Amino acid sequence: MEQAAYEAHYEEYRLAVEDYLIGLFTGRPEWSDLYDAMRYSLLSGGKRIRPVLTLEFARLSGMEWHKALPVACALELVHTYSLIHDDLPCMDDDDLRRGKPTNHKVYGETMAVLAGDALQPEAFRLILTAPDLSAERRADCALILAQAAGADGMVAGQVLDTLHAPKTHQELLTVHRLKTGAMIRAAALLGCAAAGAAESVREAAGSYALQLGLAFQIRDDVLDVVGQQETFGKPIGSDREEGKVTYVDVLGLEGCTAAVGMCTAAAKTAVGALAGHEFLCKLADSLAERDK
Repeated sequence: MEQAAYEAHYEEYRLAVEDYLIGLFTGRPEWSDLYDAMRYSLLSGGKRIRPVLTLEFARLSGMEWHKALPVACALELVHTYSLIHDDLPCMDDDDLRRGKPTNHKVYGETMAVLAGDALQPEAFRLILTAPDLSAERRADCALILAQAAGADGMVAGQVLDTLHAPKTHQELLTVHRLKTGAMIRAAALLGCAAAGAAESVREAAGSYALQLGLAFQIRDDVLDVVGQQETFGKPIGSDREEGKVTYVDVLGLEGCTAAVGMCTAAAKTAVGALAGHEFLCKLADSLAERDK
């Protein structure tokens, strides 16, 4: 796939996601300050990689991809809640996210916690009221997201990362398979589930996304060392200041570059048999080379 075609395809998805998210939480009830806090983080930009994956796998599975928007955006609600909570003083205590003050810096810690709390159930409301999905597919999607985000998924990874101080390569793999990888894998599987894809497609999607998620995290650790704050959107070197061991510590910069390359190649191989896989391969290459 040519770069221009890839960028146009990605941008079509991204704009559709942004339009959908802009329409959420627009009322002005007595608790409109909660809506303001939710929308502040939800609409603060970002690459929208996860919903893009959902929409692409829905398309590859034979669905008209617009019909998967509620599911794709539900995942983004959960991802946004996780970022709000991850930035809190009791977690990573970050002041910047995507180049803007973090939620608790603008709205205070109490409102930031509550905004994150509200985004979680609202995500499941989007899935369970998706107009173009059968009841069975809604339930399938809700279960995928719950498993990825819960006590055996993203939250487990956050516990290991913040409270268990991972130090070895294997410990880091476990943390990021749960913390980052589980949600990226869910993004791919949600597209398959929304479309009722065959099991072979789900298996390919899951394998692709796990490798993509690992490459994404390793690249993230590299950018925390060599990235530019104005581009990366958050302070450089924050992991080292917090005493965290990252992939750079255990593999070195050259080792990280090699690992990203191997994971990217494995991701592309996983979807190589799927008709129309070119966008997914281009996406994997793009993420491997990203600077933010």
